Amino acid sequence: MTLKLTVVDQSPVQLGTADAKQAPKLSVQLAQQCDQWGYHRYWLAEHHNSNSFAGPCPEVLISHIASVTERIRVGSGGVMLPNHNPYKVAEQFRMLETLFNDRIDLGIGRAPGGDGVASAALSYPYRPNHGEHYAQQAQLLCQFLRDGLSESHPFHGLKVMPSDEPCPQLWMLGTSGGSAELAGQLGMAMSLGIFISPDNQTPAILESYKRAYKEAGHAGEPQTMLTVSALCAESREQALYLAAPQARWKVMAFHHGVREPWLSPEAALDHRSRMNPSDAAYFDALIDSVVLGSPAECAAELARLSDYWQTDEIGLVTVTHEFESRQNSYRLIADAVLSH
Repeated sequence: MTLKLTVVDQSPVQLGTADAKQAPKLSVQLAQQCDQWGYHRYWLAEHHNSNSFAGPCPEVLISHIASVTERIRVGSGGVMLPNHNPYKVAEQFRMLETLFNDRIDLGIGRAPGGDGVASAALSYPYRPNHGEHYAQQAQLLCQFLRDGLSESHPFHGLKVMPSDEPCPQLWMLGTSGGSAELAGQLGMAMSLGIFISPDNQTPAILESYKRAYKEAGHAGEPQTMLTVSALCAESREQALYLAAPQARWKVMAFHHGVREPWLSPEAALDHRSRMNPSDAAYFDALIDSVVLGSPAECAAELARLSDYWQTDEIGLVTVTHEFESRQNSYRLIADAVLSH
């Protein structure tokens, strides 16, 4: 199968290059280059109250990036639906699809995208939605944009402006079988993120999605994407060196609840040398989970993952201390995979 590649851009604050104010501008620059390099999609993430990521409103960046690129699909990876009203999201993305016909993806997720304070502020003056209404929100969003509402529904006849068409591609982002089955039931495409929690994830998750999609009687074929961490450099040794800041960040975030800007590779490796055994083992496991190495090594691993997971599209999350190495990683992978 022909492999398609997607960029999943978290708009990281790369202090080796610039401050948080520059991060969205670097996302725009990278998107323009990825458009030229042959990437299929460019997705923007949603994060709040973060000193590590600088993308709180993917819909704004999507509009700008779509206006300065020519071919690449642009979308959300994703809109964290518990923070939002499904009707408003439907209006935003129908407008985007109207402006940029057949180039917009609406990917949604269940995570809050920030801490408890941010969730409280986003939902004020109401109580935060911690995902308990996610399935109903996702279903309503699909009904607003694609399926329509029954005459008995209180929102029947409500217009999703500017017109009844068109509809962006609808994707659900998830890391588990629960999200996969819900995506299948709703007839959405499914993006499985193994860059967040690579352990205990198997192709059975995507199989459950495809089964739920077909059992629900949706037209067409179920569509999948696997999203991974990736870092490509001229040599494996250089890639290992550049991957240290991201691994160290995850150790601090997920083991200690500390979310800081990305350290330099030197500082991250120095911290690794002083970690306790538990943190050091987690650091090493994170490095092992990355698609990492030279262009030839990365291309071979992406082909293996595509075959193992039975998907023809892979999303790449690449975070480094400075922009140039991140940019170079996407370029090298495109040259190795998409130029053939």
